[in-house]
Order: sequence, then C-alpha cells, then structure tokens
Amino acid sequence: MTDKEKQMTYWVSTAIDDLESIDFLFNGKKYVQALFFAHLSLEKILKALWVKGNENNFPPKTHNLTYLYENSKITLTDEQTDFLQIMNVYQIEGRYPDYISMLHNTTTKEKAETIIYQSKKIFQCLQEKLQ
Repeated sequence: MTDKEKQMTYWVSTAIDDLESIDFLFNGKKYVQALFFAHLSLEKILKALWVKGNENNFPPKTHNLTYLYENSKITLTDEQTDFLQIMNVYQIEGRYPDYISMLHNTTTKEKAETIIYQSKKIFQCLQEKLQ
C-alpha cells in the first residue's frame, strides 16, 4: 500500500467512524454535536478526495469544507456546494461558548434532522467519487 493509499484509508475510515456517531448524538438530543460530527465526516471524506487528486499525500490543515472541495478536483452540483458552505457553520468555531450558545438556540430537532439527512447524501456522493 502506498503512502497515498494509507492516507486515503485513514481519512475514509475516520470519516465513517464520525458518520456513525451522528445518529447516536442525535438520538441523545445532542443536535449541535451531531451536526459538528456531520461536518467532521464531510471534512474527512473531502480530505481523502484531496489526497486522491493532489500530489501531496497530506491535505491542508483546514476545516473549511468549501476550500477542501475547491481544491479536490471533483465536481458537485451548485446545491451541494451551497450546502458545504452552510455546513461550515458547524466547524471548530462551534466550540466557543458564545458561538455554541447561538447554535444551540437556533438548532431545532427538525433542522438538525434535515441537515443530517443532507449530510449523509453528500457523504455518499463524495464516497462514490473515491472509487
């Protein structure tokens, strides 16, 4: 297995682990945390795609889904790219008290459920692009 394959395997396997955590968190009524893991799973699958499409075996140290997508040499629909931009809200900045408080106040069960559904659809699409 090449270094590139090892890197891609790492990012995909950890992305799948994070994806599996989403439902557990959602069912425990941890909606913001579930969305953080949805973001994390998309970030990691995009990093696998970045490694696949670039000479360097190590993706950039960023949490920005749009940046990773734009530099991964894949194509998504406008709707999917807009969704990645929306998902950036749930990245690491969500760990800061004032920001996370705002997220908790604006994230309902229904909103989380919709975003999780869309995240899983895009995740599947991105995973297919690794084939």
